[in-house]
Amino acid sequence: MPERCHHRVPHALSRSDDTPSRATRRTVLLATGAAALAAGCGPDGDAGGSSPGSAAPRATAGQELASTAGIPVGGGVVLKDEEVVVTQPEEGDLKAFSAIRTHQNCVVADAADGSVDCACHGSRFRIAGGSAERGPAARALPEERITVRGNSIRRA
Repeated sequence: MPERCHHRVPHALSRSDDTPSRATRRTVLLATGAAALAAGCGPDGDAGGSSPGSAAPRATAGQELASTAGIPVGGGVVLKDEEVVVTQPEEGDLKAFSAIRTHQNCVVADAADGSVDCACHGSRFRIAGGSAERGPAARALPEERITVRGNSIRRA
């Protein structure tokens, strides 16, 4: 039986014979995956690195996000392409937050029954202020500035 490596190195990367090692696509992919896993998360589970908004263009100032008629009282609407969740905690009180969750940068799934929920790991945020109600996320969703003109909700 081959000797087991006592370090956390994928088996394909360890060699016990005297054959010169040659990188194959498989070993490079395994090494890259192992390095990514070893990087882990920040202190409260946030992934490090680039900001979530750097991959796709965000809605610009003045751009219409939604209609007031489409935002339910006590809930909200997740606008994935714009990376915004618009909520209405009480009739006429419209709020907006980043839809990028503060734990590992997942996009929140929905906003209903007083909370913004993420399906990735179960984090829950309050629709009135974006504060974390249930983890693993520990920080509030960042507030987004909006303006309301008539029935149109726009990014400020």
